[in-house]
Amino acid sequence: MTLARAHVEVTVGHPVDDVLPVLERDDVVGVAVPPVQRDGDVGQGEAPGPTEQHDVVDRSPQAWSVANGVATVSGDSAGTTGGMSAKFAQQKYGKWETRMRTNARDPEYHPVLILWPNNNTSPNCAEIDYAEGSTNTAQIKFFLHYACGGSNFQTTAAKTIDTTQWHNYAVEWTPAGITGYIDGVKTFSDTNPAHLPSVGMHQTLQLDWFPDGSATKPSQMQVDWVRVYK
Repeated sequence: MTLARAHVEVTVGHPVDDVLPVLERDDVVGVAVPPVQRDGDVGQGEAPGPTEQHDVVDRSPQAWSVANGVATVSGDSAGTTGGMSAKFAQQKYGKWETRMRTNARDPEYHPVLILWPNNNTSPNCAEIDYAEGSTNTAQIKFFLHYACGGSNFQTTAAKTIDTTQWHNYAVEWTPAGITGYIDGVKTFSDTNPAHLPSVGMHQTLQLDWFPDGSATKPSQMQVDWVRVYK
């Protein structure tokens, strides 16, 4: 396995597929997040699909902290939270993998691992949410967005899981289709060529806030590592 670049030399956990060469690896080992590699703010929430509620997010770089080998993004009771957008591995095709957990979060806070179009633009509003929480805190969903409107704009899957435990979430994108995994087990597949993104994508990490009018409990999303494979 060839390693093109690693920000640190410590590896925690193991890739889903060691056959693929690692393109990028961010293992969090208690150092500041390198600003040259990642943005501390990915804006005010990505554009929603035709039937999605928009998240109301005040993102702050101060919402992130790194300690004991783990990066933590914290959302407070007022909805201030954070996100990161990778400046590396802005590629078409490959595999992305993230080791993540949450606390016993408020249903209004949704952890999200996303592949987002490079340059924030895509002719078919492409977006791959390969691990997304919802108001059901015992479930993680996969969303593949492939259209900008209409009743048929995405394919989805859902998995009951304890998100307070560490899990490895992954997505593999090839010319033949898109496949999602949790802990190495396939949980999503779409092989329709019309559903595939037509542009390069990159990783984002987000804890999004969807207020419902009730009081919000502070919540956390933690990331052990992120890997990108060719």
